[in-house]
Amino acid sequence: MSEPVWDKLLINASIATMAEGQPAYGAIEEGAIAVARGRIVWVGSMSDLPVDALAVERVDIGGKWVTPGLIDCHTHLVFAGNRAREFELRLEGASYEEIARAGGGIRSTVANVRAASEDELVAQSLPRLRAMQADGATTVEIKSGYGLDTQNEMKMLRAARRLGDITGMDIRTTFLGAHALPQEYEGRADAYIDLVCDEMLPAIAAERLADAVDAFCEGIGFTTEQTRRVFEAAKAHDLPVKLHAEQLSDLGGAALAAEYGALSADHLEYLSPDGIRAMAASGTVAVLLPGAYYFLRETKLPPVQALRDAGVPIAIATDCNPGSSPVTSLPLMLNMACTLFRLTPVEALAGVTRNAAKALGVIDDRGTIEVGKRAEFAVWDIESPGELAYWIGGAKPYLIT
Repeated sequence: MSEPVWDKLLINASIATMAEGQPAYGAIEEGAIAVARGRIVWVGSMSDLPVDALAVERVDIGGKWVTPGLIDCHTHLVFAGNRAREFELRLEGASYEEIARAGGGIRSTVANVRAASEDELVAQSLPRLRAMQADGATTVEIKSGYGLDTQNEMKMLRAARRLGDITGMDIRTTFLGAHALPQEYEGRADAYIDLVCDEMLPAIAAERLADAVDAFCEGIGFTTEQTRRVFEAAKAHDLPVKLHAEQLSDLGGAALAAEYGALSADHLEYLSPDGIRAMAASGTVAVLLPGAYYFLRETKLPPVQALRDAGVPIAIATDCNPGSSPVTSLPLMLNMACTLFRLTPVEALAGVTRNAAKALGVIDDRGTIEVGKRAEFAVWDIESPGELAYWIGGAKPYLIT
C-alpha cells in the first residue's frame, strides 16, 4: 500500500493565486492545493491532479474561494489606552493645539505606553490582533514608536513578538524610534537622533527585536538629514529600512528611502514625480493607507496613476494606530482603497497579498499561492474575489494554516 505523499490536500477550491504576471487574480476554478511540511507543493486544476494523489488529510473546500493569507504591512498595533476622547473633543470644536496643550495627541499615547507593563501592552493589543486574524490576516507588521526611549521601545517590540507567539501569526517587527520627538528632548531633535542611532538601535539589534527600521520624515517629524542618519545606523546593523514619507508635504523622503533600497515608502499623498522615478528604480513598494486618509479627512490623493505607469508595486495596509487610523480590518481597507483611491479590486487584493509581502521583504516566502510558499490560506464564502473589495464589512473567512 502506498504511503501518503502529502500532509494535506485541498480540493474543490476556487483559487485566487495572486501570482505575478497572471490575468486577473491568477484564478484557478475547480482547483486543488497540496501541502507538505507547511509548504505548498502542488497547485493546479483538479483535472490535473495525479491519479494516485494521496494525502493524510483531504479538505473539501466546497467551491469557496481561497486566497493567500492576508498581510497587513503597516501597523502601530501595540499601544496602551486610546484617543477616543480627543476624537470627541475635535468634533466638539477643540483645536489640535488645545488638545496638545491638554496633554493629548501622540504624547498621551507615549505616556500611556511608558506607564504600561509589557504584560499590559500584550493584553491591550491582543484583541486588535485577534480582530485582524478574524478578517483573514496571517502576517502583520507591528512598529514601535510610542516608547521614545530605549527601555520602552524595546518593551513594545518584545510585546509584539509575544503577540505572535500567542496567536500563531507571523509578526514582523519594525523599530520606529524616530517617530516623534519626546517631550524631554523638546528643541533638541539632533540629540534625540543621537539616542536613536547610538543607543536604541544597537540595543535592539543585539536582541534581534526588529526586522526593519522606519522613521517619520515630515515637517512635524524629522528632517531628511536626520532620517539619513537613522538609515545609516540601520545599514550598519544590516537592517532594511522603510519610511513614513510625503504624507503631509514633499520633503523628498521617498527618494531618500529609494536611495537606501528601502522596502517601502508609506502614505505618499504628496509624492513627487522624482520620488516615483526613484522608487521605480529601486523596487521600493508604495504602501497606501486609506484609513488614515479617511480619518484625517485628507483631500490630497496619492498619485496612483503615476505609480501604476511607473510600475511601482502598490500595497495597502490598515495603519492601525490610536490617533489617525483606529482600524483593524484589511477587507475594509480594500473597499476604501477602491472607493477613495480608485484602485481596482485586483490591485487592492494584490496590495494585501503579493505586494504587501514585497513591502516586508518576504515575497519569496508568502503572498501568493505558488509552489514553495507558506501554506497559509484564507477561505471566503463569496462568488468572486471582487466581493472582498465590494462589501463593507462582508463575510468573515476561515483560515487554513
